[in-house]
Amino acid sequence: MDTKDRRTRPAWIVSACLCGESVRYDGRAFCYPGLVNLVHTGEAVQVCPERLGGLSVPRPPCEITTGGRVFDCRGCDQTKAFQQGARKVLELCLRYGIRQAILKDKSPSCGVHTRYDGSFTGRLVSGEGLTTHLLRQHGIAVYSEQELTALFGADV
Repeated sequence: MDTKDRRTRPAWIVSACLCGESVRYDGRAFCYPGLVNLVHTGEAVQVCPERLGGLSVPRPPCEITTGGRVFDCRGCDQTKAFQQGARKVLELCLRYGIRQAILKDKSPSCGVHTRYDGSFTGRLVSGEGLTTHLLRQHGIAVYSEQELTALFGADV
């Protein structure tokens, strides 16, 4: 097979909301052109664990409580949807042999270093989201959008 015919195998999972996809709870998105380029070249697969878990856009904001459950601001337990989305992201990683992820910090799914404390008062605490936790349990390195320059240089 000619090397031009070989498909690039993805090396990264990337939060879809960091690639300009309007999948956040409030329907907003962020756009990091370097991450969009990784997706377009086949080096990354974009995902939204919350959408993979069956949640809609827009949706009520959710936070992880001290007991590890995920509730929305109306008091509805959304833990199963978040767990399902995390499992689906892990399945993609395992299927493609992906060992690295760039996820949106502060999210109850993707939080890498921080997340909201479950009180819906805007208070951040150290901790990770459910998807990040599951990926790390399986040896997958997870980075946040704040680490893009360190990972890729000024091009992102």
